[in-house]
Amino acid sequence: MPINILMPALSPTMTEGTLARWHKKEGDQIKAGDLLAEIETDKATMEVEAVDEGSLGKILIADGTMNVSVNSVIAILLEEGETEKDIDLSALKAVAPATKTSVEPTKETIVAQPPVSVSALASSERPFASPLAKRIALDKNISLASIQGSGPHGRIIKRDVESLTAGTMRQPTGPEFTDKPLSTMRTIIAQRLSESKQTVPHFYLTVDCSVDTVLSARKSLNETLADQGKKLTVNDFVLWACSRALQDNPNANVSWMGDRIRHYRDADIAIAVAIEGGLVTPIVRQSQIKDLISLSEEVKTLVKKAHASQLRPEEFQGGSFSISNLGMYGIQSFQAIINPPQACILAVGAVEERPVVDNGRLVAKSMMNCTLSVDHRAIDGAVAAALLSSIKKYLENPWILLAKG
Repeated sequence: MPINILMPALSPTMTEGTLARWHKKEGDQIKAGDLLAEIETDKATMEVEAVDEGSLGKILIADGTMNVSVNSVIAILLEEGETEKDIDLSALKAVAPATKTSVEPTKETIVAQPPVSVSALASSERPFASPLAKRIALDKNISLASIQGSGPHGRIIKRDVESLTAGTMRQPTGPEFTDKPLSTMRTIIAQRLSESKQTVPHFYLTVDCSVDTVLSARKSLNETLADQGKKLTVNDFVLWACSRALQDNPNANVSWMGDRIRHYRDADIAIAVAIEGGLVTPIVRQSQIKDLISLSEEVKTLVKKAHASQLRPEEFQGGSFSISNLGMYGIQSFQAIINPPQACILAVGAVEERPVVDNGRLVAKSMMNCTLSVDHRAIDGAVAAALLSSIKKYLENPWILLAKG
C-alpha cells in the first residue's frame, strides 16, 4: 500500500512551514536515510530524511510552496512492486492535526499515516493555483490572493500571473507599491510578538551604566588575545554580567507557565540576532559556569549558524532570559518585547560619552543605557530592580566578574 509522506512538525509549536526544496524527483528510488527535502520554519531551514524504502511515486506539494500545514500529505511513496496505478488520490482522507509534544527533533522523517484527501488540500487556505503559477508569482512578488483564476474550477494558471505587471500593481490613483508575501519566519514573529504585547503585562526599568572600566578591560584583554585571533565585544561583557546577576537573583530567573512559575537552575540566555527576513534568538546554555572568552566564542559560533540558517532546534528553543543589543546602530535606548514564556528581556543601547556629575565634579564618562522589560505576572518590581542593579554593578566593576570567574 502506498505510504503518505507528511509535512513534519520540526518543533513543538510549528503548525505550518515552507517546502523549500525537494532533493528527489518523481520516479527516484528512496532508501532509508536519504535526504528527501528541505523544510523552512520560522527559525531555520532543516533537512527531512526518509525512514522507508521505495520509489517517489508522486509529489503533491511543489518546491517553494509556503504555508504548508503540518501533517498534510506532501508526497506519496510507492513500495516494491507498486506503480503509479496504485495511487488512488480520490481515496485520500484528512489527517488529524499534529499533536504538540515536548520533543524537539533535530530532523524529521517520513511516516505512514492515514491518507489525506485532495479535496481537503484544495479547500485549505492556500491559493488554488498550479505549482508553476505559484513559482512565477513568488519570483515576481505578486500576491495570488489578488488574481482571478481562469483555469478549471477557477484555478490560477501561468497565463493569469504573467498577464500582470511584474512585481508592481498600479492603483487608479495613489503611489506605486510592491506586495511581498510573508515568509514563514515573519508570520511567526508577527503572531508571537502580537500575542506578547496583548497578553503579557510589561513593565520597564532603566539604568545608565558607566562602562569606562569595561572598555579599558576589553582593550587590555583584546591586546592579550590578539595572537589567538580572538576579540571580545561589549556585548560579551553584558552577557557575562547578566549570567552572574541571574545567579545572584534566582527569583528573576523564571518563566510564566500559566498556572505556575518555573524557576531555572541555569542561566540559559538568548541573544537576539537580526538575520535576512527576521530575527532569531540562539541560546547560550549554562552561561553562569562559562568564562568570558568561552561565552564570546560560543556567541560567535551561534551567530554564524543563525546567518547560515543552520541552528538546530535545541539551539534556539527555550531559554530563561534574553538580551537585545541595538547599540551598534547608534540607538541610545529602547524597550524590547518579552519572548514568552520568558519573563525578562534586557535592551542594551549604544555606548556614548556624556557629561556626568561625579563627586561634585562634571566629568566625561562612557555611558550605556540598559532597559529591562519584565512580565509582572512572574516578577515583582523589587525583584526586577534588584536584578537590574546587579547587572549594573557587574558592568561598572568588571574586575569583580574576573575575580569570580
